[in-house]
Amino acid sequence: MTGLLSAANEAEALEMLHNSGCTDGLPVVIPTADRVARLVLASGLDPDIELGAMGPGGGSTTIEKVSTNAVMAGCTPDYMPVVVAAIRAILQVEFDLGEMQSTTHCTAPLMIVNGPVIEHCGIAGGFGALGPGHRANASIGRAVRLCMMNIGDARPGVSDMALLGHPGKFSFCLAEAERSSPWVPLSESLGYAPNESVVTILGAEPPHSVLFQNDGDDPDSPDRLLRVLAAAIANTGSNNANFSGGAVAVALNPEHAQVLAGAGLTRSDVQAELQRLAVNRRGHIRSLNTGFLSDGADGDLIPAVRRPDDIVVFIAGGSGLYSAVFPSWAAGAHRNAIVHEPVATGAACDLPWATG
Repeated sequence: MTGLLSAANEAEALEMLHNSGCTDGLPVVIPTADRVARLVLASGLDPDIELGAMGPGGGSTTIEKVSTNAVMAGCTPDYMPVVVAAIRAILQVEFDLGEMQSTTHCTAPLMIVNGPVIEHCGIAGGFGALGPGHRANASIGRAVRLCMMNIGDARPGVSDMALLGHPGKFSFCLAEAERSSPWVPLSESLGYAPNESVVTILGAEPPHSVLFQNDGDDPDSPDRLLRVLAAAIANTGSNNANFSGGAVAVALNPEHAQVLAGAGLTRSDVQAELQRLAVNRRGHIRSLNTGFLSDGADGDLIPAVRRPDDIVVFIAGGSGLYSAVFPSWAAGAHRNAIVHEPVATGAACDLPWATG
């Protein structure tokens, strides 16, 4: 998407954007010069500042281009610092964005937001956080996807080779439900200061529902919960199990998180136990897929995740029976690394036309 386009009206402009392949298939807000300038101003950065080259096409990721796609996605000015942080995160070398965009696997950037920006922007982390009805979640995630298409030039069946894809390739953004968490926010566990706004991203499949019914009278309940989560992580059809590595996200609903915390487990304890339990026998994996594992004895235990820190544990959703596991691509030079970026808040100028 380069240069300025002109049209007689917004209806014609929308058709022009659809026909030129600049949309995700859904209607977009027309990125007029005034609308783009408003989001550039909200970013607190000059329009020609470059954040990096975006793969697979290698397009130059300027603030003006990011703002253009954010307008189309329906972002308000308040959302711009989060969008910019997310773009900075996926442009980190460790994320392998160009390779991830080109894989046949159904991966998409899962964005988890922490900090005061959650309340400021209204980013949902509770009931239905990855579903419809949440403007900030939908438009922030969509802005990142439109950038990946229009700056990174990821086109289905041409350069984005996902065989099927998944709905998270439209938008895949939510907040951690910090107020419902028995632990410090995810961002603090990654080394950020309290009350610092942060975006954490990993390439992930859609959520795999994990059913668990707690029994307060059963002392084995916390262990049962860990075992059922680990079974989902070690799903023998997943890339994690077959490639033995990569990252995984685990969204614990508040009730399930309390089960584990009530047993005295910290987030680090949960990560370590899930990494230890999420294993398969080499022979079992080979009986299903023969070409991915290295040579070794059939009885060898093969971990689905190599390090506890490669399991992102966060709190999200409503309380009840279901938590979720997000398997990953588990490939690329950096094995689907987890990336994170602070949100630069307070840098934007006041918008004189935003009031009244």
